[in-house]
Formats: sequence, C-alpha cells, structure tokens
Amino acid sequence: MNKKQSRFGWVVSILGASIFLLFLFSLNMGVVNIAPMEVIRTLLGSGSSTQEMVLFDIRLPRMVLALLIGAGLGVSGAILQGVSQNDLADPGILGINTGAGFAIIVYIFFFQGSMSKLSGLGIYAMPVFALAGAFLAAFLIYLLAWKKGINPVRLILVGIGVNSGFSAALIIFQVKMNPQDFTQAMVWLAGDIWGGNWDFVAALAPWIILLTVYAMYKASVLNILNLGDQISTGLGAAVERERRVLLALAVALAGLCVAAGGGIAFLGLIAPHVARRLMGPKHETLIPVTALIGALILLAADTVGKNLIAPSEIPVGIVVTIVSTPYFIYLLMKTH
Repeated sequence: MNKKQSRFGWVVSILGASIFLLFLFSLNMGVVNIAPMEVIRTLLGSGSSTQEMVLFDIRLPRMVLALLIGAGLGVSGAILQGVSQNDLADPGILGINTGAGFAIIVYIFFFQGSMSKLSGLGIYAMPVFALAGAFLAAFLIYLLAWKKGINPVRLILVGIGVNSGFSAALIIFQVKMNPQDFTQAMVWLAGDIWGGNWDFVAALAPWIILLTVYAMYKASVLNILNLGDQISTGLGAAVERERRVLLALAVALAGLCVAAGGGIAFLGLIAPHVARRLMGPKHETLIPVTALIGALILLAADTVGKNLIAPSEIPVGIVVTIVSTPYFIYLLMKTH
C-alpha cells in the first residue's frame, strides 16, 4: 500500500467514525431528550413506544436524508468544478437548485394545493419535477454561457443571472399561496429537510446512491478533462460529449437533493474544496471523500439547526450558509 492509499484509508476511516459518532449524538438530541443508553436499547427493540416513535418515525429518516443530501450535493459540486474548471462552481450558485425548487413549487401549487398535503405518489412525483426544473436551469445556463466553448467566469455570471430569474418567478407563485404555505415554502427554499420520512428516503436513496457510484466510475474522465480541452482531445476523450454527460449527472444529483432538502447553497462548493485539500485533485479519491464530508457537514448543520434554539428550528440551509459564506468570499478574492 503506497502513501496515497494509506492516506485515503485514514481519511475515510476518520470521516466515517465522525459521521457515526455524530449520528449517535444527534439521535438523543431534540425536544424529547433520549439518553444514549436508551437510544441503543430502543434501536435494539427494547425502548418504549414513545421512544420508538421519536427515533424511527421522526429522527432516523431525517438524519438519513441529511446524509444522502449532503453526499449528493457535495458530489454534484465536485463534478461541476471539474467540468467547468472553476473552483467557484456550485449547484446553488449556478441556479440549478433554484430551478429545481421552482419546478417543485409549481407542482405543489397546481397539483397538490398545499405542501402539507404531500403524501403517497405525490412524494414520488417531487423528484421528477425537481429533475425537470434542474435540467431546465442547466440547459439555460449551458445555452447562454456557450460562446465557442464554456468560459468559467461566463458560466458563473450566467448562472447567477439564471438563479435571479428563477428566484423572481418563485416569488410570483409564493404570493399566490395561502400564508401558511407561503411561510413553509420560504423556509423550505432556504434549505430545510422538511419531508423527513421513510417515503422520501425510499424515493431518493436509490437514485442518489446509484448516481454517486456512477460519478466515481467517471472519475478518470474528470481527471482527463482537468488537463484542458486540447490535451483531453489528444488523449482520445470526446470532450463535449463527456462534459454534457457529467453536467447531466451533477444536475440530476442536485435536483434530487433539492426535492427533499430545498435550496441548500454553498455545500457543493465547500465540501469539494475541503476534500481537495485532504486528498489532492485526483477524482478517484476526491469524489468519495467529498461525499463523506458533505454528509458530515449537513448532518452537523441539521443537528445544530434542530437544537440551538429548540423547540424552534433554524433551517439547515441557513446554518450551512452562515458557516460557508466567509469561505466563499475568501475563494472569490483568491480567484479574482
């Protein structure tokens, strides 16, 4: 085993252990406090009916969703940064999250009538609409940013413009909602794991896991694209085709994550940067480490958001934004 493989093993082990410990810690935190030993007994089937309801019906599905969403957004950001060769690329900044959120609000407004009425097939339809909105946003960004190729700065500027356009369209629908749904929609769009139940887990988990595995499979292609278009073409890569495939992969991951977690910004920006500092630029190790870091960050943010001002909650997206904004400003100043 060489030094890089050993380092990768240590980093994955430390991140995995951190997620496991935080997961156990978060299980006993909340409005209803459950002692650590009671958590273990309940997980083994020896808890009270109240403890089982709190853990299995409320906390566990939400925490599993936090892990899935964090991993998915992190990997999406890593792919976008690799494809665009721009360290500032992120599905939230580029408008992909807002496009997915817009499609979901349109779906709820016309087909469900209320966010509180989502159930059954409605839950399984949300990822489909989220994907449609995310791909619409990505198509507009790609179309408007294309000028004899994709310029990284132009991509960011166009993405910010598309983001603003979808945000304005969202407001039109929000003001037509009843006050309760309007408030709920605003909280969700700020980034909130509001649909924390096993139906959401069942609807999203297979796709996020499969797409993340496929992203790892395409790691070598990302490495080649990072060498630049001319060298990539010289090495036999179909640059534009591979770029479109990878962009579609990043958009799909982001759209699915928005369906359950709302518009969580900056996570797809920060997680790949932290992973790159730990593992370097090779995507074979960068992508799995990014997934673990994204999962850890979002689980930590959700734990803080649920408990800091309990019984009220801070949307998880706001916690991530507060932590990530200074680093984003630093990256912006460093890049330009």
